[in-house]
Amino acid sequence: MDTPVYDFVRAYAAAPTVRLHMPGHKGRGPLGCEGLDITEVHGADALYEAAGILARSEDNAASLFCSGRTLYSTEGSSQCIRAMLHLALMHRRAGAPPVIAAARNVHRAFVYAAALLDFEVAWLWPEERNSLCSCPVTPEGLERALAGLEAPPAAVYLTSPDYLGGVQDIAALAQVAHRHGALLLVDNAHGAYLHFLPRPCHPLDLGADLCCDSAHKTLPVLTGGAYLHLSRRVAGDMAEGAKTAMALFGSTSPSYLTLASLDRCNRTLAEDYPARLAETAAALEALRARLRALGWQVEASDPLRLTLSAPAGTTGTALAGRLRAAGVECEYADGDFLVCMVTPENTAGELEQLSAALGPCPAGPAPRPSLPEPRGERVCSIRQAIFSPHETVAADAALGRVCASPTVACPPAIPIAVSGERITPEAVELFRRYGVEQIEAVKDL
Repeated sequence: MDTPVYDFVRAYAAAPTVRLHMPGHKGRGPLGCEGLDITEVHGADALYEAAGILARSEDNAASLFCSGRTLYSTEGSSQCIRAMLHLALMHRRAGAPPVIAAARNVHRAFVYAAALLDFEVAWLWPEERNSLCSCPVTPEGLERALAGLEAPPAAVYLTSPDYLGGVQDIAALAQVAHRHGALLLVDNAHGAYLHFLPRPCHPLDLGADLCCDSAHKTLPVLTGGAYLHLSRRVAGDMAEGAKTAMALFGSTSPSYLTLASLDRCNRTLAEDYPARLAETAAALEALRARLRALGWQVEASDPLRLTLSAPAGTTGTALAGRLRAAGVECEYADGDFLVCMVTPENTAGELEQLSAALGPCPAGPAPRPSLPEPRGERVCSIRQAIFSPHETVAADAALGRVCASPTVACPPAIPIAVSGERITPEAVELFRRYGVEQIEAVKDL
């Protein structure tokens, strides 16, 4: 597969061109990558009006993912989340309300999109969950939720895989959404690789209409590289406005380092990546089996993640410190779980180092937590709350206040209380559990 952006950037860096254009480093600097960092010079195309090498590269990506259209982002999935919500609202059925039914474990980028686009949210709550990161939605639960609304929403919005690796039943949920005339949108930030498994299970393969992938999370792509995918089912209607939707939320100065990285990744995906991916998934499954034999409680997850439940007497955060002392840095840890993300770029030796650092489990499994649901009264819209005057207050003193901007660390960037909601005792309990010490509250509500 050709790599037109990567080739152009490399050729431009090698040419003796006097750079009387941006960026100001002029191709020279201490990082060593400045020569490859260009702007929209002649021949480089322009991301939001792509008609040359960027258009060819995005077409290559669309053919690899079997999408109706794929668009690049250099600002991560956050840009793609906002764009796909905009597209869903712009293309909703005649007379349909500007409402999105969303599983509660959304990334805060979703909340900010609700403020910018001024839509309402019908939250989908799980029957039970043991982590802020998870919100399993069953087809039966979705059917009940949609049937209980006054009118079908513009779209159903899910996060899958979630931060712990939990995967939703996208195929069955897509059927429910479509039966109600709603689009299915998926935040697939952690699952860009899923299409390239021996049995492809990317959301597009399973019936999603639009989804975003953070390419940089699981593929060999620089940080910020992401995709917005339109399925073949909807691309005919939405293709014309897709670039405008991305431009609405994106910088006019996208990173060509990141674009070249996305472009070069196409060749990797077209060559030996699927075989290497299958080998890595098999090696990680073997590691999971060894750890179970050593007494660890290994959680069900997507194929490139190792999620351990913290044993009795310790925490996931403490386990992360133990790994760090052995030269291993995990992706995420909290009081209950430890998460390690693996890709084909990791070596067998690195997996052995992880296994040795963990060793035998020091204790039996801790009681599985059942978290309270912070279902706060909706006092005002998300937009009104975020754009109202607000103040910082101690989380322990926030009971009864109205949440302004959602406050939670990244990762996992999943709000406990959502903007416009009155903060409940359950929310205060979760603030303590997840180490949130201060929150933003609306001043006059």
